[in-house]
Amino acid sequence: MTDLSLTILTENAGDAQAIERLHERTFGPGRYVLSAYRLREQVDHILDLSFTARIGTLLVGSVRLLPICIGDKRALLLGPLTVEPPFRSRGVGRALIERALKDAKAKGHRIIVLVGDESYYSRVGFKQIPKGTVTMPGPVDPARLLVCELASGASDNISGTIRPDWIAVT
Repeated sequence: MTDLSLTILTENAGDAQAIERLHERTFGPGRYVLSAYRLREQVDHILDLSFTARIGTLLVGSVRLLPICIGDKRALLLGPLTVEPPFRSRGVGRALIERALKDAKAKGHRIIVLVGDESYYSRVGFKQIPKGTVTMPGPVDPARLLVCELASGASDNISGTIRPDWIAVT
């Protein structure tokens, strides 16, 4: 990524329309039926733990974190992570994730989950959640349900259904 002058910034309310257009271009209308999107409809993402990637003034990527609970444990859901197609495979997604993980840990969060490919996300510390221990509402391939511990042992014995954490936003 040495050839990109990438800036990672905390998302602000004024970024919402540009990020929605980016999601529309990269994920299409089918994104609304995904289980993770169903959760996002119920609780807002946390602005100070959501980030944009820019080259100059051009928005080239975004990542968001939203508050969830897994059983009785509070956690964060990462996603969507999206990068404009011409800028993929250039470290933009990784830079966004690393910033989100660093800031979440600094704010005392202990667990982040996502639905994604372990081969990609394992490079930044995510691993598959043991099958049968955690579920999401709606259809989700259990092999794609991943967790990253921000504190050692934080995900030990997690179990239950993932649901929005409304208390975190009140």
